[in-house]
Amino acid sequence: MDLKHPADPKQVELPSSYSDLPFEQIRIFNVPESAKEVTPVVVLQLYRPNNYNAFTDKLMRELETAYEMFDLDGRVKVVVMTGYGKMFCAGADLDIGFSRGLEHTKDNRDGGGRVSLGIHRCRKPTIAAIHGSAVGVGITMSLPQTIRVAYEKAKIGFVFARRGLVMEACSSFFLPKLIGMGRALHLVTTGSVYEAKNPLFNGLFSELLPSPEAVLPRALEIANEIANNTSTVSTNLMRELMYRGPSSAEETHLLDSEVIGNLFGGADNTEGVKSFKEKRPAKFSANMVDDPPQAYPWWYATRTDSRPHVKGKNPKPRL
Repeated sequence: MDLKHPADPKQVELPSSYSDLPFEQIRIFNVPESAKEVTPVVVLQLYRPNNYNAFTDKLMRELETAYEMFDLDGRVKVVVMTGYGKMFCAGADLDIGFSRGLEHTKDNRDGGGRVSLGIHRCRKPTIAAIHGSAVGVGITMSLPQTIRVAYEKAKIGFVFARRGLVMEACSSFFLPKLIGMGRALHLVTTGSVYEAKNPLFNGLFSELLPSPEAVLPRALEIANEIANNTSTVSTNLMRELMYRGPSSAEETHLLDSEVIGNLFGGADNTEGVKSFKEKRPAKFSANMVDDPPQAYPWWYATRTDSRPHVKGKNPKPRL
């Protein structure tokens, strides 16, 4: 099996409107909400109003489905995730409990990890607007997102050691990269809950806001700035270079050179330069589905599943 080009990718049918999809534990809104067509910025709201948006298998499946669509949908430029009510996400739903994984097998897949990988594989900028408490998987599913903004007094906790569990949702990969090994070890070893403004979280949140009500509007300001002024191809490739880059400066230089060389003279590079000279907003049109650079992907990833493509649209062959 060619891991770089897995056979028979799943086909995804994109909706005319995300608000019409039969989701039960998430809701998706245009920005502005009154818009009838899918807008460049969309808001995904965790929606379990009677359970503090606690994580379930159904929530996992709906999030996986939504981020697959966002990844493939050229209409969507930025995704903002928030939660309904006072909490962002209370973590796993303890009323449902945990099911024991399959023993002595690689077949067991952590649900939080499936969501984190879905967000990580989404080639659009993603923003977590954490307006209230986020513990366990409630915070770990924010780690693969591009940007996190939070209410400064939101309660944040990596509480796994206090539940007899270990880090999940790929958080042992993301957390040390975002805040450093020392702070990550402190947080998971104590399992304590702290306010978002605690210095232990330095580097995790790019902005802290003074009230819960300020978080989503600020996240939307950032999302609109990104959607209106940046190339989706550029932002995705820079994130991939950071997470999937080589281990030395010399190897990084060779990869940088190849990737940027692929972009020179392309549609977005031409538009970026032209719009700057003409002192007008850029209208970037390229996307990672139809216009990936020749160097992409430059890594051989462990296969968890194949990347889907839009139903009825054959993906471009890759060398």
